[in-house]
Amino acid sequence: MNSDSSDLQAFKGSILFFTDDPDQLDAEQAVRYYEKGLLLVEDGIVKAVENFDELSPTLPPDTEVTDYSGQLIIPGFVDTHIHYPQTDIVASYGKQLLDWLENYAFPREGMFSDLTYAEEVAEFFLQELARNGTTTAQVMSTVHEHAADILLQKSLEKNLRMITGKTLMNCNAPEYLLDGPSMGFDSSLKLAEKWHGTGRLSYAVTPRFAVTSTESQLEKAAELFHSRQGLYLHTHLSENLNEIEMIRTLFPWSNDYLDVYERFGLVGPRATFAHAIHLSDSEIDRLAISGSSISFCPTSNLFIGSGLFNLERVTAAGIPVGMATDIGGGTSFSMLKTLAEAYKVLQLQGQSLSALKAFYLATLGGARALGLADQIGSFLPGREADFTVLNVNATPLIERRIAVTQTLEERLFVLMMLGDDRSITQTYIMGKAA
Repeated sequence: MNSDSSDLQAFKGSILFFTDDPDQLDAEQAVRYYEKGLLLVEDGIVKAVENFDELSPTLPPDTEVTDYSGQLIIPGFVDTHIHYPQTDIVASYGKQLLDWLENYAFPREGMFSDLTYAEEVAEFFLQELARNGTTTAQVMSTVHEHAADILLQKSLEKNLRMITGKTLMNCNAPEYLLDGPSMGFDSSLKLAEKWHGTGRLSYAVTPRFAVTSTESQLEKAAELFHSRQGLYLHTHLSENLNEIEMIRTLFPWSNDYLDVYERFGLVGPRATFAHAIHLSDSEIDRLAISGSSISFCPTSNLFIGSGLFNLERVTAAGIPVGMATDIGGGTSFSMLKTLAEAYKVLQLQGQSLSALKAFYLATLGGARALGLADQIGSFLPGREADFTVLNVNATPLIERRIAVTQTLEERLFVLMMLGDDRSITQTYIMGKAA
């Protein structure tokens, strides 16, 4: 190895990552695990990963090794759907989706007209992501242009891989949160031109959901989505039965909910639909054909009482799925707690979620759902060195339970069922501690 030691970082510990879906391949092919491993990072990029005893002799003699022996180093978590403006309404009592929006989400989002408040929440939000081991997120903002601008600016300063955009709403919401089709388009285009492809940032065209956009706004959203290579489309689909009834009323010409997005060209690669609980077989087939992805939001689906996501049905159709905390209908920034609830959601449907599959969904699976697997989600050479160090003895109960496990998968299962933010020792963004 000819690397200059001043550019080289080395991290020692147990190292786990995925090269494919462990449900689709034999674990020996899909899972890479080094009980005593060494991860080499150069200029923020993964250089190599291997057993410590094999790789360490190749290091320049003055290379400093950061020692996380006894802890688990994994790629950073990928949160495919989360609302930064809803940070302060997490754990708001007792409403289902439409009432929850009216009573909690909309009033809080209205407060983002205040630039100072938006800045304070954005800073806390990004700190909380890092504190919970999340290094990439696809984020919903508010209708205010400056709210998305602030989040993108702060993400750039922290060198984060972040996807977000101004939310589009021009009907069926409070007056103070409405914009017109042209105003929403103009602000979104301005933000996309400024930020998309800057640093590690991507712009998402973000109609909140079809309920809060007129046909003319959806037309403009599609125009923007297809106007520039690599833009994302981020919205909601079939979260709640009452929401679906509203779609039938507002778009009487539509065959189903997905048909509304399809008619306006709002499907395809880099289009992410959050929730997607109540889908027909036809909608699932069409989503698969389109190349769109789905965000699995277990804590919010349970908390708001929306329903149970059928992971088995969706993945069997070949639709990419990523995990999502969906703050603030979701109840935790912790991907570990989110995986625990995902396990329970599937248990209620007679489905299983192995620990290997869960950690895949939270890392490489999320990266694939966002079309970013060539950049993040694993430790293959050339990937960006976003990673999280998990303390496998973070609490007395976890330590006691881990002590009697015998396999890697057992240990991972304990971590996802009992872990939370206390389990995160450190989060790294391109090799630098967050």
